[in-house]
Amino acid sequence: MYNPVELHFNEEIMKITAQRCRELNIRIPTFAEQKNPDSIPADVKKRLPSVGLWDFDPINLHRITWKNDIKTGLFNGVNHLEFPSEITGVKARVIGLVGKYFPTGAHKVGAAFGCLVPRLISGEFNPLTQRAVWPSTGNYCRGGAFDCKLLGCTPVAILPEEMSRERFDWLKDIGAEVIATHGSESNVKEIYDKCWEIRNTDKNAVIFNQFDEFGNCIWHYEVTASAILELFEQVRRGSNRFAGYVSATGSAGTIGAGERLRKVFPSMKMVATEALQCPTLYMNGFGAHRIEGIGDKHVPWIHNVRNTDAVAAIDDEDTMRVYRMFNEPAGLAYLKEQGVSAEVIENLPLVGISGVCNMLAAVKTAKYFEMDENDVIFTILTDSSEMYGSRIKEMNDERGAFTRDNAVIAFEGSLIKQGKDNYRELGYWDRKALHNLKYFTWVEQQGKDPRDLDAIWHPEFWDNIFSVIPQWEKAIVEFNQLVGL
Repeated sequence: MYNPVELHFNEEIMKITAQRCRELNIRIPTFAEQKNPDSIPADVKKRLPSVGLWDFDPINLHRITWKNDIKTGLFNGVNHLEFPSEITGVKARVIGLVGKYFPTGAHKVGAAFGCLVPRLISGEFNPLTQRAVWPSTGNYCRGGAFDCKLLGCTPVAILPEEMSRERFDWLKDIGAEVIATHGSESNVKEIYDKCWEIRNTDKNAVIFNQFDEFGNCIWHYEVTASAILELFEQVRRGSNRFAGYVSATGSAGTIGAGERLRKVFPSMKMVATEALQCPTLYMNGFGAHRIEGIGDKHVPWIHNVRNTDAVAAIDDEDTMRVYRMFNEPAGLAYLKEQGVSAEVIENLPLVGISGVCNMLAAVKTAKYFEMDENDVIFTILTDSSEMYGSRIKEMNDERGAFTRDNAVIAFEGSLIKQGKDNYRELGYWDRKALHNLKYFTWVEQQGKDPRDLDAIWHPEFWDNIFSVIPQWEKAIVEFNQLVGL
């Protein structure tokens, strides 16, 4: 069977990489430590409080976890934000995992870890001679550039030119080579074209393509799903049910956490989110949109659509209105009038643009499946409003100051009136049709074997993929022993 995650060890390169890690004081955390950071060695934990969360220090690899405690510099429970019914308008509980407190300010640094580390510890990537190329719509290439900065190798970040200014500024500040491709997050093919150009002209470049790298979804299956399962046990009340998991598709790494959640809660609904303006899964559509970080117009290779129950298409105008309301004084004042607590209002800046989109999709899910106060829906707040300050300024310049009237429109029209429209429940043949869409991107354009496309339709393939985790874990431990810190 097609097995893209089997490690192939090159002992000569492993020794070279181990020497680099020894020189730079790099210890690689295990998946078990990312799930339970209290298990990190005491001498590592002792150093953490003196290092800033976003500092370029190798010790921050141990902060690739959902449990960072910014008050102590150590760890606590899973960082999360529950949206009250005063915001969602539904009885079901909607809870988002907070990504801001990862190094780089977004959870995508975990996906980059899942793609890079297997090649690093097996000797498939040489940080002394090779360049790491990170095709992305924003946060993933930040995570990859962060990892490369620690290793002392040159990161190449590829992202669409219309992404937020903050993304480009950060990448340039750390010395990454930045390639801006045409268009917005919807223009993923242009990113792929640039990857082929690099492959054909630079033999020392290694492409870490999050859209077909199974390390991306493996990391979420093991770490993100564990965080959600732990959080559910922490917040559940009485007869609460684990009702759903909602994730913007993007590279389809994050939605991979649902593969494990489904094994624990078979009746849960797994919902893929995308922009209504580019409804690829919803209706085989195309277009451009403003919900940064959920690149589309294709079905990612690593998205197991057979295990996806529904697609929620979210209007980017609703997303931007609500995002603006969460970050403008008039919007926050109006939410207070509606009974939203001061604590929740204070934490709304933890929600970035795609986080708003995910929350709206969770609201649609609750309404479509008639969920009640016993149902709990989990979603992901990938990053925070800190990534998009320029977007607020742009909207103020374009539309004028945000007023109470704007808040009423956003609240009533984009939150409370969020309905069951633009929502598609998937039957077996709907899922098979979406799977078949992969042919045009991945076989015709990217040169994959059609027999591999057939293989990834079957559940046994995915069980085989995720069964590799103990092997990777063992290899990380042995590599750290080789480093010898």
